[in-house]
Amino acid sequence: MFKISKSQHFCIFAVMKRLKSFALFLFSLLSVPCCLWAQGSTNRAYWAYIDKYKKIAVEQMQTYHIPASITMAQGLLESGAGRSRLATEAHNHFGIKCHSDWRGPYIVMDDDLRGEHFRKYKTDRESFIDHSLFLKRKRYERLFRLNIRDYKGWARGLKACGYATSPTYAESLIRIIELYSLSQLDKMKLKDLDAKDRSVSEAKAKDQLPAFFDTHTVYANNGNYFIVIEAGDDINSISEATGVSVKNLYRYNDLTPEYGLTQGDILYLKNKKKKGAKEFAGVPHVIEVGQSLYDVSQMYGIHLKNLYQLNGLDADYVAKPGDLIWVR
Repeated sequence: MFKISKSQHFCIFAVMKRLKSFALFLFSLLSVPCCLWAQGSTNRAYWAYIDKYKKIAVEQMQTYHIPASITMAQGLLESGAGRSRLATEAHNHFGIKCHSDWRGPYIVMDDDLRGEHFRKYKTDRESFIDHSLFLKRKRYERLFRLNIRDYKGWARGLKACGYATSPTYAESLIRIIELYSLSQLDKMKLKDLDAKDRSVSEAKAKDQLPAFFDTHTVYANNGNYFIVIEAGDDINSISEATGVSVKNLYRYNDLTPEYGLTQGDILYLKNKKKKGAKEFAGVPHVIEVGQSLYDVSQMYGIHLKNLYQLNGLDADYVAKPGDLIWVR
């Protein structure tokens, strides 16, 4: 979705004009909600999940040579970004069932059949490790002949090897990886992420980052930056913290002063683009229940008027579930 140099590592710093006398450093994490989710609390859960587990995914890649993008996408998809019953009650992020060789605790749930047994772990980390060990079985050995950066091959290989029964499983993983730019993780090392964490900690210690960024992460998307609105946020405090004028915050996000910010909203800090990232050329977005064209414009970082133009839509168009919307 966006490119950064190796020296910038996984999370980059962008210097932006500050309204006060000191420089403000905005740090960005992975962008990335699949087209299946609209703007709001669900999106926010996906961003938070990536931030929380990215280091474990990279660690597993270094140890077991499984693409971190695949591990992260499977975790997001299988656990609903950590919100499923399996994830919350059993720390099972990958939907792994017990099978005959499992001797540990389990949880009973309905899946393809009623009353199936799923593995239960003490921690989330145990789930990620067991997922790696699970993929090291003979059944999946052909996957390890693929390039570690070939996430499409891995996604389709997982489906072909029978990891999941859904006919769209592979394409769902690919879609998540591309919309969240998870492939960047496949180029990372733990030392890169640790260096970023140290840099952020040092910046905070020197008061280079205002308190606003203790609770707000700056994400990157389609060559842009955005934050996710928290409870109690207002446009003026966001403007003061980021150095972006109130007028521009409204303009960048296709909003009017009458709009009240809502928790979970995406708010861009730079002007949005005329079209989506090149990864989405020829790939339409499918409108979901309750999703508006504005939601789509924010999801892909495109100005709303350009989204209308790209699709030849009239001003009175109202999005309906199942409609195909081109973003590039």
